Amino acid sequence: MRITQTCATAAAAVALALTGTTAAFGAASPAANPDAAFLQAVHQANLTEIAAGKDARAHAKGDCVKQVADVLVRDHTALDAKGATLAKTKNISMPKAPSAAQQRQLDALKPMNGTAAYDTAWLKAMSSGHREVLTLIDKELKSGKDKDIQAAAKEARPVVASHLDMVKDGVCNASPHSSASPSAHSYSSPSPK
Repeated sequence: MRITQTCATAAAAVALALTGTTAAFGAASPAANPDAAFLQAVHQANLTEIAAGKDARAHAKGDCVKQVADVLVRDHTALDAKGATLAKTKNISMPKAPSAAQQRQLDALKPMNGTAAYDTAWLKAMSSGHREVLTLIDKELKSGKDKDIQAAAKEARPVVASHLDMVKDGVCNASPHSSASPSAHSYSSPSPK
C-alpha cells in the first residue's frame, strides 16, 4: 500500500511538473521575431520528445509505451531535421539541448524507471506536451508572418495531433486513428502492464 501510494504521489508530481511545458518551451534563447521564437521553441520541444522517447524505450514497463516512444523518436527526429534546415536558411540560431527546465522534467521520471508509475507519468507528460505544442503550432498558423515557417507548422500539425491521439489523457494507444506521418506504423498491442 505504501509503495503504491508513493508511486502514485511521484507520478502525480511528475505530471504536474511536466504540465508547465509552455514556460519550458519558451526557454529557448530570445528571438528577434515571433516566427523565429516559434521555431526555437518547437526545436526544444522536439529535443525533449526525442529524449523522452529514448528514455521510454529503455525504462517503460509496457510494450504500448515503448511502441509509442519509437514513433515519437522517429517522427520528432524527422520534424526536427526539417526545422533545423529551415532555421539555417533563415539564419536562426537553435538551442543545442532541451532547456534546463525540460531536462529537470525528464529527470523527474528516473525514480520510477521500469514501473507502471513511470508509464503513467510518461503518458501524461507526453499528452500535456503535445497539447502545448499544438497550441504553439496553432498560434503560429494564425498569427505567424513567415510563410516558410507557417508551412512547416502546417506540415507538422497532423503529426503532432496523431501523437496526441496515441497518449491522450495519459492513455496509451499505439494505433492512432489517423496516421499523419508518412512513415508512421500502426501497432496493435495490449495496454501497458
